[in-house]
Amino acid sequence: MGLQRKDLLGLEHLTRAEIELILETARPMLAVLGRPVKKYPTLRGRIMVNLFYESSTRTRTSFELAAKALSADVVNIAVATSAVVKGESLVDTARTLEALGADWIVLRHSSSGAPHLLARQVRAGVINAGDGLHEHPTQGLLDLFTLLRRKGRIEGLRVGIVGDVLHSRVARSDIWGLTRLGAQVVLIGPPTLVPPGIEKLFPGVEVSYNLREVLPSLDAVQVLRLQLERQKRGLFPSVEEYSRFYRLDSERLRDWRAKPDLVVMHPGPANLGVEISEELANSPQSAIREQVQNGVAVRMAVLYLLAGGRTEE
Repeated sequence: MGLQRKDLLGLEHLTRAEIELILETARPMLAVLGRPVKKYPTLRGRIMVNLFYESSTRTRTSFELAAKALSADVVNIAVATSAVVKGESLVDTARTLEALGADWIVLRHSSSGAPHLLARQVRAGVINAGDGLHEHPTQGLLDLFTLLRRKGRIEGLRVGIVGDVLHSRVARSDIWGLTRLGAQVVLIGPPTLVPPGIEKLFPGVEVSYNLREVLPSLDAVQVLRLQLERQKRGLFPSVEEYSRFYRLDSERLRDWRAKPDLVVMHPGPANLGVEISEELANSPQSAIREQVQNGVAVRMAVLYLLAGGRTEE
């Protein structure tokens, strides 16, 4: 059976079985993407609308490719040129799209909780493509899928999340997904970029301000994008100071005794040379390019399962 729900709003409220179902379904979807003709007829006649109130070429394109690979029709709404700038509310916009035949609305919004509000107001399925500082569930799922393909398991892995945890919706989705599947999570960054007391909100999560100290124990590391605009607010002394303690490169992995099979991930886009070196980002240890391709497969799986698809099909 499918997911037995019309929306994907976050990983916080998904069960382990639901997450595993999505990851299992993504495997044959990835195989389709390797064919000369990258198409399933499964969702022919269905309509998916990308409604992005924040710019994101990577995520929007990934959703579009996923829907088209399942033969769905795709509409992209450029909010800056739509009626929204004339004062139309989010709910009014979504109801208009639903009246025009939208089966799913993929929403990215700067306000935490916006997809949850929308899901209560429309019959169409709502997929959260990132809401404020809350969650980015399909990114969390593709990170799990990438790690599963690299390591063969999630249970028992020790995974570090490095950088601006405070402002990262990716980090929150990763935490929910990883802990639900039995991984240990260590949040690493300067004290000003790791929310105080976050380990109390996520049982079993550890916090460290010393990357060098914990790196040898990690099986994988998710390097978060350093949001350089935060520097103006004085949350870290300088980019150079941040890089001195938290940037990853191959030389540092060797000198700091990282495991030889450490998997390095990044949700993108990366500030090369700041939080990760270009050389490491393109090395065999890096799974960054795999994350991009896996993202299409995972989003295909989400659409398929929300439509009621069955894995045996």
